[in-house]
Amino acid sequence: MSNKQGGPALPQERRLVTEIPGPKSRELLARKQAAVPPGIGTTLPVFVTQAGGGVVVDIDGNSLIDFGSGIAVTSVGNAAPRVVERVTKQVADFTHTCFMVTPYESYVEVCEKLNSLTPGDHEKRTFLVNSGAEAVENAVKVARLATGRQAVVVFDHGYHGRTLLTMTLTAKNMPYKQGFGPFAPEVYRVPLAYPFRWPTGPENCAEEAAAQAIDAITKQIGATNVAAVVIEPIAGEGGFIEPAKGFLPRIAEFCRENGIVFIADEVQTGFARTGRLFACEDEGVVPDIIATAKGIAGGLPLAAVTGRADLLDKVHAGGLGGTYGGNPLACEAALGVLETIESEDLVGKARRIGEIMLPRLKAMQERFDIIGDVRGRGAMIAIELVKPGTKEPNPEAVAEIVRRCHAEGLLVLTAGTYGNVLRFLPPLVMPQHLLEEGLGILEKALSA
Repeated sequence: MSNKQGGPALPQERRLVTEIPGPKSRELLARKQAAVPPGIGTTLPVFVTQAGGGVVVDIDGNSLIDFGSGIAVTSVGNAAPRVVERVTKQVADFTHTCFMVTPYESYVEVCEKLNSLTPGDHEKRTFLVNSGAEAVENAVKVARLATGRQAVVVFDHGYHGRTLLTMTLTAKNMPYKQGFGPFAPEVYRVPLAYPFRWPTGPENCAEEAAAQAIDAITKQIGATNVAAVVIEPIAGEGGFIEPAKGFLPRIAEFCRENGIVFIADEVQTGFARTGRLFACEDEGVVPDIIATAKGIAGGLPLAAVTGRADLLDKVHAGGLGGTYGGNPLACEAALGVLETIESEDLVGKARRIGEIMLPRLKAMQERFDIIGDVRGRGAMIAIELVKPGTKEPNPEAVAEIVRRCHAEGLLVLTAGTYGNVLRFLPPLVMPQHLLEEGLGILEKALSA
């Protein structure tokens, strides 16, 4: 495969030939600022020309270690050979017909695969849309119609998207909600089991958080008014918060007891990212509906809603859809992604990444008292930074460490309700030497 396609031939090395960002990237950044509104932010303003394996290469010729995967999208690597091959063939055949006008087999095949791969052995249906937010919004639509109820329950620290409804479902005000109201009605927020910050300690977190959430639902909303509970199995933008063990199963059980649709937002956690195909599987939780996107199609816009047939079959003809939903190029990409995950054992590779990263980060926690918490599963790992000797969030330290990592050629992302979390989402195909080199750069930034 040529370097142009960013496959295995792309040298898997960190290489800095200019400062970061370099002169050509700075030139393009000036053009971006003149053409694109400032509301579209940029984490690291290097303009990419190639990417693959564990690196991104910029227009100045710098090769950076990628600990972001385009926010958990390029889990199988950028320009993964099976994805490239399938998309290249499809683009020559046809790019679009609209599945609702004249259908094509790849859409059906993606749906069949998701029906068989997602948790639970019940009969399922799947339909395809464009983005994670669209998938979550459609999941809520289905739940409301199927139950005849209106209320939707979400959790502290949750993030679900930027549309009107999903922005309402999202917990964090700045930057996602500030100034964009009024918000959608009948959305209620309850506590999440956040072990590091639970007032009575992590050992009480699951039981107390579940009791508080269920109490709020029954007393303040009424369980018989709730159409759906929407939750990320690991809170993404909220700071990679892994709910205390036992919390998710208890919430799912409460939903079952009260005819509430349990919707798992696996947009960031899905497709092998956490060392299982879906994060729900870690505690054997079977959602009624699961929303997926990001890692599903190797970088092409695709998302899916998969759920119990008895729920999805209730929606009338024409009640679901969208012009581009399940575009043929994206469907072929998704089939290439699923083949890659299986043939390269990326579920196992995600676990291996966690086995390398977690001990290294915990050793850093012993050394550096600004690391309050190390958490995550598989290749979805985070550290939460605090003021030394306290649990007070330390976003200033995060900003400085990110600046130092970027200058050294390591792309890292931030997260967290308090802006004090560094999150790590390396491609699942990243070579081990790059993973370890990236951790070394992080350690150097922490000690500085």
